[in-house]
Amino acid sequence: MLQNLKVRLAIIAVALLGSLFFLYRNYSHPGPDGKPTRQAVTLGLDLQGGSQLALEIDESKARLAPEQRADAIDRALKIVRTRVDELGVAEPVVQKAGDDRIIVELAGLQGGARAKEVLQRTAFLQFQMVHSIAEMQQAFPRIDRVVTEALGTKGAAPKPGSTVGGLFKGAAGQDSTGGATPFTSKVAPVGEGEFLVQAADVPEVERYIALPAVQRLLPRGTEFLWGTPERGTQQAEQGRRLFLVDSRAMMTGEYLEQAQAQTDPQSMRPIVTFELSRRGGRVFEKATGENIGKQMAIVLDDRVFSAPVIQSQIGNRGQIDLGGGTLEEASDLALVLRAGALPAPLRIVEERTIGPSLGQDSIDNGRLAGLIGIAAVVLMVIGYYHFSGVLAVIALCLYVVLILGSMAALGATLTFPGIAGLILSVGMAVDANVLIFERIREELALGRSIRTSISEGFSNALSAIVDSNLTTLITAAILYYVGTGPVRGFAVTLAIGIIASMFTAIFVTRTLFMVYAERRTAAQGISI
Repeated sequence: MLQNLKVRLAIIAVALLGSLFFLYRNYSHPGPDGKPTRQAVTLGLDLQGGSQLALEIDESKARLAPEQRADAIDRALKIVRTRVDELGVAEPVVQKAGDDRIIVELAGLQGGARAKEVLQRTAFLQFQMVHSIAEMQQAFPRIDRVVTEALGTKGAAPKPGSTVGGLFKGAAGQDSTGGATPFTSKVAPVGEGEFLVQAADVPEVERYIALPAVQRLLPRGTEFLWGTPERGTQQAEQGRRLFLVDSRAMMTGEYLEQAQAQTDPQSMRPIVTFELSRRGGRVFEKATGENIGKQMAIVLDDRVFSAPVIQSQIGNRGQIDLGGGTLEEASDLALVLRAGALPAPLRIVEERTIGPSLGQDSIDNGRLAGLIGIAAVVLMVIGYYHFSGVLAVIALCLYVVLILGSMAALGATLTFPGIAGLILSVGMAVDANVLIFERIREELALGRSIRTSISEGFSNALSAIVDSNLTTLITAAILYYVGTGPVRGFAVTLAIGIIASMFTAIFVTRTLFMVYAERRTAAQGISI
């Protein structure tokens, strides 16, 4: 099938249009201020400026044993990742550095006073009961009316079967709000006391529930809390969970002494076992005994991490069954529980601020270096290989679009070392064409026909191209695994560049040669 010229051209067209689509989507995607970002590829801290903070566990009041310190760092890492979401920074980087330090990179955030306050705040774990959506049945129409009056929001028709609109329709099938449902059209019930809000609607729903008038319409003693962002692209695109919970905590994390993830030996399902202090056990036993069969929200820093159903009365020891969850999710939940009792606060030991002007200088220098490098490569290839060099340059142009489109699709962040990786991969893309062209020349020197020479040239050069690119790809993977921010940026662009260069050198260039050979005769020869 791949020998069919039309099929090959169709594959190239799909790859090109897909890359342009992702570039345009990122370029016109609204940023935090509601305006288009005008940035096809996400820029790293060193290109758009921002803040970099290094945090450590503060042991000034209590010394920790090595194993306690390692566990505290893991727990603190979970807390920091949760709190960074409050800052509204796109593509933040939060990672461990060594065994006792956490590095936070906040690209685009200038003046990190609020960031420091948020990140150094003591963790606060609470257990809060989840209320039933049915308790809000009469409040929904009034919330829609209040939102419409306060914000002048145009009504939206409820989506059939997907929102709470059906909960309060009158006998005539009309909403009591007269059709204006700015709130209820954006929340879909997915459980006893939780809603699902589409990712695109989250900022708007946050504005609605923050209105004092809406807060007054909630059942007495309740509040809305958001669930943590879903892990993975597909889950994140589905939306965020919104819970209606008791505003008073049934218990806080101060009574929690231990929590760990396990596999139930009978059901083989992941569970989280936990232990409470004697006083905490008495409080928890009474509260859970009164709420059997209801959901209990596990809340860290005002974010619901999990909302299991209370199956029985729980004393000093208990377990949380994750049902269809994974052991990794159980480990995360155990980490959240332990994080609520962080033994020591975090302190900032290093802070760097990179101004946007320095980032712009890096972009300008990187762009100049890239243009000089590409221009030199183009002149060399065309000057040495003539018209065949022109075909290689066309493939090279497609390569640049593909690599930028791939970065936009994957959400990869472009850093200054990443630009170096991009320029390096351009040279590697041309290197593959040089190998192919030299093999074609050898075949032509043996008196082979144009088509045979092209076919044999690509076939004979394939193993050398794959070997050289595969070893570089392995190196890029190692750099990404062991490196930090800038090194990882270099590794990502290098890896994407290698894959794109193999596609353009082996597939695209050969397709262009096939089109070229279709229009040439043996007497005319080939310009190489």
